[in-house]
Amino acid sequence: MPPITEFALVTFTSVLFIVDPIAVVPSYLVITRSETTAQRAATARRACVAAALILIAFAIGGALIFELFGITLPAFRIAGGLILWLVAMDMLHAQRRTQESGPEIMEGEVKDDTALTPLAMPMLAGPGAISTVMVLAAQAHSLPQKLIVYASIVVTALASWIVLRVGERLVQRMGQTGIRVMTRIMGLLLAALAVQFVISGAQAALGLGAAQR
Repeated sequence: MPPITEFALVTFTSVLFIVDPIAVVPSYLVITRSETTAQRAATARRACVAAALILIAFAIGGALIFELFGITLPAFRIAGGLILWLVAMDMLHAQRRTQESGPEIMEGEVKDDTALTPLAMPMLAGPGAISTVMVLAAQAHSLPQKLIVYASIVVTALASWIVLRVGERLVQRMGQTGIRVMTRIMGLLLAALAVQFVISGAQAALGLGAAQR
């Protein structure tokens, strides 16, 4: 497999699995249950656009954040991997405690506009997704690779919008059990990606330390 194709595959799956729009559907239906079909569609659209802009902003500004706080990429890879591991463990238990909490969902139920918070952030663009795109963007050394990162975010946002739009039918077809099974499968794959992030970060840190000696 060509390196650019492998990078594109890893990047897209990483972003899609960490956002995991299927697992967001039950909470989305709860916090928008008082809205009409048209209002729900508008909420889903604004939330996905906002999530994409948030992730793209962090992908672009990641290098500046690293430089500002004196954080090396290997260190952030390891930290990002640990965050992904926590998210993956939640997903393996069909939970999303690291992405959303009961109080956030309850607050969303009484808010007039839930698109930006809590739907876009932290449900779609949570800490795990933000750290993931920052690491992926920092690993993108060429323009095509950087475009792949941004395109992966946009495609994931589009997929999230489609999933939310058909959320009611999805729950009817898959049921809560089906959604939990899908969440667990994505959690397993995300756990493997988390381990790879940590291994890559550790290898890079050891290589950097050896070079400095």
